[in-house]
Amino acid sequence: MYIKIIKGKNKFAMEVTVEMARNQSVKGNFHYNNIEKKDKNFMYQNLQRSNCYNSNFSNSNFDYVSFRGAHFKSCGFFKCTFRWSEFIGTNLKGSSMSNAVFENTIFDSANLDGVNFKDAKFNNTIFLSTDIEKARNLDSKNPNIKIFHEMPQLEISAELAKAVETVMKNEYVKKARVLDTKEGTFNPLSLMILLNIFDEATLIKGLNIIAVQQNRSFHTLSYVIKLLKKYKVDGTL
Repeated sequence: MYIKIIKGKNKFAMEVTVEMARNQSVKGNFHYNNIEKKDKNFMYQNLQRSNCYNSNFSNSNFDYVSFRGAHFKSCGFFKCTFRWSEFIGTNLKGSSMSNAVFENTIFDSANLDGVNFKDAKFNNTIFLSTDIEKARNLDSKNPNIKIFHEMPQLEISAELAKAVETVMKNEYVKKARVLDTKEGTFNPLSLMILLNIFDEATLIKGLNIIAVQQNRSFHTLSYVIKLLKKYKVDGTL
């Protein structure tokens, strides 16, 4: 944004010129079209509802990033990293993920039509309700990926269910949408991930603490995991 002050006879006029065609940022997301954005650090950014086309992000860091509802069509992500990133309802049609690194990454209801995963590296990556048959060079038998054609079933105790219900009343947790589904019920996949890291007693206590103490916005499940681990180190849990 460029601001120019113009002095008139009786008042000051402000002329504002906004360069939006190449780099527009609205509430944390951005719009890039036909540009080079290589070797950048986007770690921890909230890229929800971003809209990018035919842009090159090669060698960039997208760790701990939310791509919820974003459109990154025909974009290049050569050698990018996506540790603990979440592609929920993301349209990646025609993009290239060659040589990218995916670790603890979630693809939920993502559009992978024509997406090229040639030589990509996976570790504990989940594909949920996502048609991977339309992707290129993605081996469904790779032991480092898990594929769920629909939301997995998960039975939890009454105590854990109550803790989840309580924490989802926190305005910041509710806004983040990491523990519930669009129907408003608890997200079995998120709880499955949490229960693979923490025992049930620790998780129940931790969620109850978050319900009371969380007072800032966040965007990914990895943030909840980070909080729970911090509570353990601090001796809170």
